[in-house]
Amino acid sequence: MAEDLIATENDLNARLAALAGRCAVMARLHSRHGQPPLRRRPAGFEGLVHVVVFQQISIAAAAVIWERTVAVFGAITPERLAAASDEDFRAAGQSRPKIRTLRSLAAAVLDGTLGLDALPAMEAEAAHAALTRVKGIGPWTADVYLLTCLGHGDAWPAGDIALQTAVQDAVGLAARPDARQMIAIAERWRPHRAVAARLLWAHYAALKQRAAVPATTA
Repeated sequence: MAEDLIATENDLNARLAALAGRCAVMARLHSRHGQPPLRRRPAGFEGLVHVVVFQQISIAAAAVIWERTVAVFGAITPERLAAASDEDFRAAGQSRPKIRTLRSLAAAVLDGTLGLDALPAMEAEAAHAALTRVKGIGPWTADVYLLTCLGHGDAWPAGDIALQTAVQDAVGLAARPDARQMIAIAERWRPHRAVAARLLWAHYAALKQRAAVPATTA
C-alpha cells in the first residue's frame, strides 16, 4: 500500500511525470499551471471532520466555520463532539444536516463501527466503503478524505463541482459532466487520478481567476 500513496512532493513529482507522459491533456495542464499543491492534511478524526465542514459550501465560508468550530470545541475529538449540545454546534456555525453527520461520525468512531486507524492499510475502494457506511458521509467526503488525508494516489472525487468544471474546459465538453460521467472520463488517468484531480483543481483556480479579470478594449 505504501507505494501507492502520495505523501511527499517527490511522490507527487514522480506521479506527475508518469501521468503527463501518457496523457496530452494532463501534460498541457502541467505545463500551463506547474506543480500543483500537495493537498495533504493529517489523517484521523479531526481531518475527517475538517472535510465534512468543508463539504458543499465555499472555501471562504467553510474556513470561517472551521475557525468557529475549533474555538467552540477546542480539541476535535469524537468524545467532545458526542457530548456536545445542539447549542454548541450552532455556535460553531454548523447546519442541521452537518450536526447530524458529525454526531453520526462521532458515534461510529466511539462504538467501533468506523475504525479510522485501519483505513490507511485498506485499498481505496474498501476504505471508501467503510467511510460511506457512516450516515451522512457521502462519496465526495470519502473521496476527499482518501485524497487529502490518506494520500491515496488514485482517489477521484467525481462529484466535486470544481473538478467537473475543470474537466469540461480541459477536455472540451459542451456541458459540465456529472459524477457518473466523471468516473468514465477519469478511467484514462488510472492509477493516477488523485494527481489528475490536483492538476484539474489548479486549472479550475486559473479559470476562476481569468473570469474575475475584466475584459479590456483596445
